[in-house]
Amino acid sequence: MNEKYFIGIDSGSQSTKVYIYNQHGEIICSASEGLKPMMTRQHGYVEHPDDDLWDSLKIVLKKVMKEFKGDVNDIKGLGLCSIRCCRVFMKADGTLQAPIMSWMDVRAYETFIDDPEIAYTCSTSGYLTHRLTGQFKEMSANAYQWQFPVDMDKWDWSDDKTYFDGFKIPREKLMDIQVPGTILGYVNEKAHLETGLPIGLPVVSTANDKAVEALGSGLNQPNVGLVSLGTYITSMVFGSKNIPQATNFFTNLSCIPQKYLYESGGIRRGMWLVSWYKGIIGDEYAAKAKAEGYSVEDYLAREAANVPAGSDGLMTIPDWLAPATQLYRKGVMLGFDDRHTRGHIYRSILEGIAMTLKNSYDAMNTELGVTPDKIIVSGGGSNSDLYMQIFADMYGVKTVRNEINGAASLGAAMCAAVASGYYKDFDEAVGHMIKQKDEFLPNMENHKIYQKLNNQAYRDLPKMLESTLKSVFEGLK
Repeated sequence: MNEKYFIGIDSGSQSTKVYIYNQHGEIICSASEGLKPMMTRQHGYVEHPDDDLWDSLKIVLKKVMKEFKGDVNDIKGLGLCSIRCCRVFMKADGTLQAPIMSWMDVRAYETFIDDPEIAYTCSTSGYLTHRLTGQFKEMSANAYQWQFPVDMDKWDWSDDKTYFDGFKIPREKLMDIQVPGTILGYVNEKAHLETGLPIGLPVVSTANDKAVEALGSGLNQPNVGLVSLGTYITSMVFGSKNIPQATNFFTNLSCIPQKYLYESGGIRRGMWLVSWYKGIIGDEYAAKAKAEGYSVEDYLAREAANVPAGSDGLMTIPDWLAPATQLYRKGVMLGFDDRHTRGHIYRSILEGIAMTLKNSYDAMNTELGVTPDKIIVSGGGSNSDLYMQIFADMYGVKTVRNEINGAASLGAAMCAAVASGYYKDFDEAVGHMIKQKDEFLPNMENHKIYQKLNNQAYRDLPKMLESTLKSVFEGLK
């Protein structure tokens, strides 16, 4: 049988990536393009400049189609995954009425204010679908529940008039929505000329980016956890029912229709914190690492690997980007003494992220009454053997990573494989397209150290420091 191909788009906050996979989940070719820096016209506004999401997607699609050497007739579908929690305003002709609001923009979560120029309000998925197909279609699993009146049980717009009217969005300004794994439309001639995609290629509904990543990581069973190490870090477990009134998690629509993801509290600018530290470490250190054949991150990891679990008491609270409603929250490093080195600081940052997330993950699982016996780690942070071992030691269970850790594009391609009928359902696609790379078993002595540190000090630190941070914030106004 000839190979069949599926395109997976991963339109993120910092870059646009496109991969072409075969039916076995193997990468045939790929391309990426960085996005322009966000615009911050005033405090709380965070916008994508110009038409950056579409412009970058056009560039990347042209690159990847130029690189593809197979028969374009064997490309059977395109899965479109885009950033969640953004807000888009479109004119009647499908162009932008205003810059796209990032998920970090405070206005993205405010009640809709109507304007005659706004013909549609939608997610980035709805906007990019229109640019590719000319259709005004939205993805039910990316119509975020705090921004749009979606019925989490029906996966459609709510029939509850009181609930619907509370969003103040006229029905005619909402697109029709479809579940993951269904065809939204087909690449039209205009998009063909701008991207190089073949005319008539099916464009397939996926979900919000975290849910697509979960599918592409193989999270389709309830006894497994997922840690997503990206700009926004979170943890998830899989489930079969909507749980609307939860205390320590929220229910997210998954990339498998009528299935759900339970998502813990997360960390804003999570892995960005590692980039921040690498950026301030200094040119001399970077030059030294390069001279010895290492990246700065790998060089730091070598030093951090020699630091004991718990970083000799150096603790990091990774609040480098405060929520809009709690601007007093700040990142903290606590417990310095003369033992501490660059490696200690680096390890403490990694441990601070992992331990902060662990407390949210444990609270979620306790409320759900589940005890996952394995954790899949996805995202760029999973490339680090050190970090994989820290997660295994801290959480006390086996951690695994897959051959493809940029899982959102793979999850999107899997949606296309299901929509095309190549695989009968998502479980079959998971079984054929995802390959585990390796696993890390916990060092239980280190696990005891982390438990003691967390129970006796770390878990209560944010609450203990709250009044001090509020005082500092008010004093510097």
